[in-house]
Amino acid sequence: PFLPRRVPFCHSRTPSRPRFTSEKCGRRFKVSIMASSAEGDGVPLPSARLAAVERYVHGAVHRMAGGRTARPPTAPPTGRIPAEEQLPPPVTRRYPAVPLECVSAESLEIEEPPKRTRVLTSCDVLVVGGGPAGLSAAISAARAGAGDVVLIERFGSFGGVISQVGMETLSWYRYEGTVDYEGIGQELERRAASLTEAGCPKVVWPYNDSVCLDADVFKVVADEMIREAGVRPLLHCSVVEALVFEAGDSPQDGPRRIGGVITESKSGRLAVLAKRVVDCTGDADVAHLAGAPYRLVAKQDSLGVTTVFGTVGVDVERFKAYAEKKKATYAEWGENWTANAGVGTKELRSPYLQNEFEATAGEPAPPKARGAPEVKHASTCGSWSALTRAGEATNLNIVHMRQVDCLDVLELTAAEMEGRARVVRAIGALRDQVPGFEDAKLRTFGATLGTRDSRKIVGRHELSGAEVLGEARFSDSVGIFPEFVDGYGTLVLPTTGRYFHVPYGVCVPLEIDNLLVGGRCVAGDKLSHAAMRNMAACTVTGQAAGVAAAVSLQRGTTTSQVDVKDIQTALKTQGVR
Repeated sequence: PFLPRRVPFCHSRTPSRPRFTSEKCGRRFKVSIMASSAEGDGVPLPSARLAAVERYVHGAVHRMAGGRTARPPTAPPTGRIPAEEQLPPPVTRRYPAVPLECVSAESLEIEEPPKRTRVLTSCDVLVVGGGPAGLSAAISAARAGAGDVVLIERFGSFGGVISQVGMETLSWYRYEGTVDYEGIGQELERRAASLTEAGCPKVVWPYNDSVCLDADVFKVVADEMIREAGVRPLLHCSVVEALVFEAGDSPQDGPRRIGGVITESKSGRLAVLAKRVVDCTGDADVAHLAGAPYRLVAKQDSLGVTTVFGTVGVDVERFKAYAEKKKATYAEWGENWTANAGVGTKELRSPYLQNEFEATAGEPAPPKARGAPEVKHASTCGSWSALTRAGEATNLNIVHMRQVDCLDVLELTAAEMEGRARVVRAIGALRDQVPGFEDAKLRTFGATLGTRDSRKIVGRHELSGAEVLGEARFSDSVGIFPEFVDGYGTLVLPTTGRYFHVPYGVCVPLEIDNLLVGGRCVAGDKLSHAAMRNMAACTVTGQAAGVAAAVSLQRGTTTSQVDVKDIQTALKTQGVR
């Protein structure tokens, strides 16, 4: 570690290659900059390039010095180095250098050098995204006989919107008269509810029979069910590329096929190979990377994003008395939650708060971070749900921001920070205006924004709002879902017992075979999305996609050619209606 090291710094347009040599003496560094050329070492660099290299070297030396400014030594150290200061041999991974002229703020893009990627593992079925859809897909694929199933999740736990965003219910729509779906989603819900209770009263959604879950407990339940099913988990891992190959030498051989993904993680850039891939990312990330066609809702028409939060220190009985006196209904929904609903729906009780935040409406927007876009459309109103004996009010779905591009990292960054600032104001308003919240304080933020729409694949079948509201029936049905629509200014609660079939075709993207999609990014129009985006519906399409992947392997066919009757038979054995 104390020997001189030479680090190359390449320049693509000249044979002259600047380099620097660092000599470590104790805790100090001595740095010299020179150039290699046809004339030999020691050729002075042009001043502009020298300045660029000096900036590079300064950063490198600063890091080697542990964050302290490095200065030349006055004299080299003498004597033996103390044992406690001897470092283990350095480990170096050498990457191709990026051309110097490409590294500038003005560059619109750079060309990355080619590199070889190590294969981490291979499997039969790979599921990307560990939310309700991904959990349902992975568990159902394993139960259907897929020999080796891998589940990739970018966060440190499974559960998706429940565990990361803090939306602590799979299905809040269960008013009297609902004819519900059946399958792994309900199994997840039952197990999480039973573990959540642990001797405590069951927590239900206000004014109906929907179960409220505990976001952290749900993480544990997801872990247990993954282990029991024999699924191989892979957390802290993001997919950044799809591996796609041609099916044959001519178009008659069929569409291109997916064969795995490239991931990025703390372990570096690694490949995961798979015979079948199920995209449950919510944003159709894998389908997009694979080149499958998709649609986007116009930004001005998109659903809002939400910073979900929870509080503690609530006098629950006092707040319940206030809510009972207020008797809010769905007719009071306003702002960006205007309910285009029938009279029967509007008359139902709703855990809704809006007037309580009027005092915050005139306040100036939180200051904008440097380089962040402005969040122009934000509101404070929405629903409360779970109340516990410990004085907790969780899953407060109140702070919303509209016209945020869920695929733009700068806009997501701005919305995350804006949302947290507005939550602090919202809690202040709750203390001032709502009985029972006088001593409330912040308990938790969601780990990420709650988002509602982005990409939707172009599928074999495009589900329409007319089909959702018309009790559509399909020969390739892989499940049912109640007539529940929530979004784009429309609210329909399933109090009539009406339901529609979910066709397999919404899970099958065009142009890429052996890739299936589960969750909110299945094919369909805006109004159908307002139904299929709900977490319970996501478990229906997730389970269907997982089973279809397993069945196609067993039958030796592709996901686009597999016999739907075989899929339906396998789903029925898993209790799907």
